[in-house]
Amino acid sequence: MAMALIGAVVLALLVFAFLPKPVPVRTALVSREPLQVTVEEEGRTEIAERYEVTAPVNAYLRRITLKAGDVVRAGQPVAALEAPRSPILDPRAHTEAAERVKAAQATAKNAAAERDRVTRMAEDGAATQQALDQATSAATRAAAELAAAEAALRRTEGPASQAVHRTLTAPSAGRVLSVVRKSEGQVNPGDTLLVIGDARNLEVRVDVLSEDAVRMHPGTRVSIDQWGGTKPLEAVVQRIEPQGFTKVSSLGVEEQRVHVVATITSPPEQWANLGSGYRVLARFIIWEAPSVLQVPTSVLFRVGNGWAAFAVEGDRARRRAVTIGQEAGLITQVLSGLNEGDQVILHPENSVQDDVRVRAEREQ
Repeated sequence: MAMALIGAVVLALLVFAFLPKPVPVRTALVSREPLQVTVEEEGRTEIAERYEVTAPVNAYLRRITLKAGDVVRAGQPVAALEAPRSPILDPRAHTEAAERVKAAQATAKNAAAERDRVTRMAEDGAATQQALDQATSAATRAAAELAAAEAALRRTEGPASQAVHRTLTAPSAGRVLSVVRKSEGQVNPGDTLLVIGDARNLEVRVDVLSEDAVRMHPGTRVSIDQWGGTKPLEAVVQRIEPQGFTKVSSLGVEEQRVHVVATITSPPEQWANLGSGYRVLARFIIWEAPSVLQVPTSVLFRVGNGWAAFAVEGDRARRRAVTIGQEAGLITQVLSGLNEGDQVILHPENSVQDDVRVRAEREQ
């Protein structure tokens, strides 16, 4: 009897020794918490309305005393233009200009004499009105050519009048964003002299992937972070430009991207030091809910066309079919297949199969 009992104990020990050891796994709990689906991209701030003050004509610009950051009011003088300065004195140019004046004087004298002669003839009925009109036009044209030649001669003799003939004013109240032409000198029509804008009217411009842009709309909430302040700023999408463009990523991959513009809605005093052209991180909130059943995305794996996860029941792994909803990077919404409080296995390896024994360690 004793021998039989000893044999049974030995057999039980042998069976226990050869049983598969439980697979160590890390687990997490299925929880119900707020969830946001966001798209993160770097952006930059811009002045919503920028005004470029440009030169309207060929002129000589006086030195601009304004500096970037200076406050200006609408209509305030910001730049002064003078008549174009004369070229450097050139004896040859002066001689040629003087000869053109002499020739123009002779032409003008002859034309005026001819006009007077035809006028007398017309009074006596010996010349037609057409002939008189032609003579008058020729005299007028010759006088204009003489005036132009004399002006050209004066430009070769010395500097022109330094009188200011035009003052440029600020088109809107705001701050000077940049002074493009600070020093005095010759300017051409269309040359930008300085840029003015209202720094309180900032917007954020972000390039997003086209597949993300289609999930946004005007009014989509945006959280502006990494701008230098202590807390994120609130903003909303103002517009999504309809035309996309191709951009090569840092990895050399061509991407289709779209410009999205957001308006900051936080009180201006919270971002008073934020300027134009500053880098920010924009988080577009595509979807959110206050109470969502969710799991770490790493517990999910593909089974056919669906998803599954391993839940720990006692000391066993049980595979469950799972229906998922919104995905937010490391967190995924669960629509069915799991319950709040269930313990699920993170990163299940091939050794974890349905009904296998496991030794669970809770993820911190």
